Amino acid sequence: MSRKHRHEEHEEHVDESWLIPYADLLTLLLALFIVLYSMNSVDVKKFEEMSQAFSVALSTGSGILTETAIVKSGDDDGKKQDEAGGVIDSKDESKEDSEDKDQTAEEKAREAIMEQEQKDLEDLKKKIDAYIEKNGLTTDLETKLNLSQLMITISDNALFPPAQATVKTESRELAVAIGKMLQQYPDYEVIVSGHTDTTPISTVFFKSNWDLSSMRAIRFMDILLENKQLKPERFSAIGYGEYRPVADNKTATGKSKNRRVEVSIMHSYSNEANAQKLAVTK
Repeated sequence: MSRKHRHEEHEEHVDESWLIPYADLLTLLLALFIVLYSMNSVDVKKFEEMSQAFSVALSTGSGILTETAIVKSGDDDGKKQDEAGGVIDSKDESKEDSEDKDQTAEEKAREAIMEQEQKDLEDLKKKIDAYIEKNGLTTDLETKLNLSQLMITISDNALFPPAQATVKTESRELAVAIGKMLQQYPDYEVIVSGHTDTTPISTVFFKSNWDLSSMRAIRFMDILLENKQLKPERFSAIGYGEYRPVADNKTATGKSKNRRVEVSIMHSYSNEANAQKLAVTK
């Protein structure tokens, strides 16, 4: 009798197609919770990154878990990745920001110095012009203010006898008055320069116009510095002889204009030490 083999019926394969939408649903829920979590702390950059990741998940249903973290945070050394995958050191960023702030502070300080100095020299010019007007010296003195200096031009006739460097007794009052006005602005550089015409000179006291112009500048500066409120280290005297004329030496009028003493009160806002000092005090 032949043995009948009993064939067991195989169970049908379980349909697992439901796992796909289930996994998508979990992925979307995970993305949703991550977005909600990131929105809890207001960080615009993180929110944009979360939104981008959420859009990827909605459009493709994949890719949301390809990275270990949606937001790439800095490591222990304070480094982070940029969009191109490069490494940016946040310490370097902080250093650059600090340098930019320092530069801005210096620029603002320099601007403040420029404004203050311009105001000071404008005030000084007004005081000198008022003195000139009050004492009837409009033909002998002139003031000019530009971006580099306030210049006081004094005719030699108002200060010195011909071919001499001794200040006239009646003219000492003018030098003293200018010194008193300058003492209110003690931190400016002051240059006193002497000028002559082209008429040659050769005497026991002066070998040339160089000598005469230099000595006139020094003698006038001496009277200014009789005012002890002024700082001698900020003063200097220069003789230019006939080599910086302001008029034609072919006429008597031109020669008269060229014989002069100039007192220049110089702007100093280009001085970095002043800018840094002002920035510190702000």
